[in-house]
Amino acid sequence: MLKYSTNHDDKWMRHALNLAEFAAAQGEIPVGAIIVQGEQCIAKGWNQPISSHDPTAHAEIVALRKAAQHLNNYRLIDTTLYVTLEPCIMCAGAIIQARVKRVVFGAYDNKAGAAGSRFDILRDTRHNHLVECVSGVLGTECGHYLSQFFKTRRKMGQKNPIS
Repeated sequence: MLKYSTNHDDKWMRHALNLAEFAAAQGEIPVGAIIVQGEQCIAKGWNQPISSHDPTAHAEIVALRKAAQHLNNYRLIDTTLYVTLEPCIMCAGAIIQARVKRVVFGAYDNKAGAAGSRFDILRDTRHNHLVECVSGVLGTECGHYLSQFFKTRRKMGQKNPIS
């Protein structure tokens, strides 16, 4: 797991954090994702499984779908995906299938993370595509935002904020 990041990574992660904030305002778990090719953002996504009644509508999946439509290609060659929370196994599989070159994430997910904390799907050499990973970019900020969200939810006694 690479721990090196650039100011460029910080800039795009701040955009992903804004999307996470938007997700929280919608009653979703606050995760945001941005896909960049070169210097251009080609897609954005935020968690939407609750409001869309779609368990696959994670921020990464939403962004991957939009990027594929934007490029008119399911292969997202030479792209970087920025996401505020370490991708899960489902998202890691989709990232590999899309041939994303690089993933930069903020907070680790010790329960379901698939980019180094619990599992390391993205860099498993048995796959036909290896993804460069950079971890912990604005990780404290990303983690704090998630912690605050769940703390507030527990206070309200909600398991699912949308009935």
